[in-house]
Amino acid sequence: MSDTFEQTHTAASFYKQKGKFWPIVASGAGLFSDGYLNNVIGSVNTILKILYPHDYANSPATRNVSSIAFVGTVIGQLSFGYISDHYSRKHGMIIATVILIIFSILCSGAWGANGSIPGMLAALTAYRFFIGIGIGGEYPAGSVACAEASNDLKSGHRNRYFVLFTNFMIDFGFVVSAFTPLVMLWICGMNHLGTVWRVSLGLGAIPPLSIFYLRLKLEEPEQFTKNTLRRARSVPYLLILRFYWFRLFVVSIIWFIYDFSAYSFGLYSTTILTAIIPDNSLYKSFGWNVVLNLFYLPGSLLGALAADFLGPRVTLTTGVVLQAIVGYIMAGLYSHLKNHIAAFVVVYGIFQTLGEFGPGDCIGLIASKTCSTAVRGQYYGIAAATGKIGAFVGTYVFPVIIKNAGGETTVKGLQAPFWVSSSLAIFSGILAITLLPRIGQDVIAAEDDRFREYLMSKGWDVTQLGDEDASIDEFASPDVSAEYRGYKKKVDEDDK
Repeated sequence: MSDTFEQTHTAASFYKQKGKFWPIVASGAGLFSDGYLNNVIGSVNTILKILYPHDYANSPATRNVSSIAFVGTVIGQLSFGYISDHYSRKHGMIIATVILIIFSILCSGAWGANGSIPGMLAALTAYRFFIGIGIGGEYPAGSVACAEASNDLKSGHRNRYFVLFTNFMIDFGFVVSAFTPLVMLWICGMNHLGTVWRVSLGLGAIPPLSIFYLRLKLEEPEQFTKNTLRRARSVPYLLILRFYWFRLFVVSIIWFIYDFSAYSFGLYSTTILTAIIPDNSLYKSFGWNVVLNLFYLPGSLLGALAADFLGPRVTLTTGVVLQAIVGYIMAGLYSHLKNHIAAFVVVYGIFQTLGEFGPGDCIGLIASKTCSTAVRGQYYGIAAATGKIGAFVGTYVFPVIIKNAGGETTVKGLQAPFWVSSSLAIFSGILAITLLPRIGQDVIAAEDDRFREYLMSKGWDVTQLGDEDASIDEFASPDVSAEYRGYKKKVDEDDK
């Protein structure tokens, strides 16, 4: 009898734990779309230059189609940060998913009036802007919901699952987005490049479509319903700013530096591929692009495990310091490495891997767990938007750095970005290890306690927090719960 009961209890515990993964999957896996839709445009850009050398390759459309999504992403991150905090995590995710599905399909079918190529490119640019808004919405809605859902998992495993369903999904999207155009090229051939780029873009609708039903069935994270400010009579923005401004500033600067380098170093892919492929074969170019993107995955996977073992702050610092060392080596030995392209690809791949191991995995984790649930969406959205601005700035600044150092045809010119980025990596590591707090497994609940205590100390009516008045007993520490009950009793008596 006891054996049967124990087996039944064990099975029930297993399925209960297994069921806790679905909210994490549904919330975080949408960032696969971010990786896919952001990265596939690189291969599409290459094809459009071949198909339309006059209307595209030699026009502002080249930069507009590639970069307009950055603008939309920043708008999406900021606007959905507000939506996810003041209205609903779930509804924010659903809206972002619908945007990605609709505009991925529209990108695939982009057309100009009477077959006009400039009109088609203008339509593609407009659709990419809205895709950016959908991508931006995934960050403060999906990622913060994923962080809150991971809080229900077994202690010691919470950070890794957040990373695996956020940044690892982005990196996996990078790999698939590089491989898809290659497969389409194998199927269609060089005579049907129009089909290659349109299908590659259209397939971007499948990832968000695949999780749409799961998101419809999601419930709001419990941590959110217990600490939200959405029913507050007035949001204490001044108190929030005083409490979190410095921490948000540090997180945003680290994210800015990471994206400044990570996105800008994409230009080195072109340098590598040009050196490897003297005959400009599109097949070889797409193939090597897959190889370069594959280097993201091991770093992201190892960083996910290290985030639980070492903690996000130490993992980030370790990653950027090691990346800086490799970057300095690449800069110092660039004149030798450029003549041994295989060695260059391996060392450059290690450089990318370490970037994902450290800030790639941990900056989003840190942003989602260094603030209260009540303002997590806006806090995360501002930090992520600052990162995207860094990426946008970097794509303009890197060519200037190369030009001022001697130009793309000189060794010094191509060494310069590695010197700059490696030095910035060291700086971001110093910021993280000295100015960010330790992030433990129970930090979400602890941070909610800390924020609530702060509001109480300033005389703000904390009974406005959460959708249910009794929520504090379930989530806060015993001391805070007792203090809260006494405070609530006093508020009720004053109201009478």
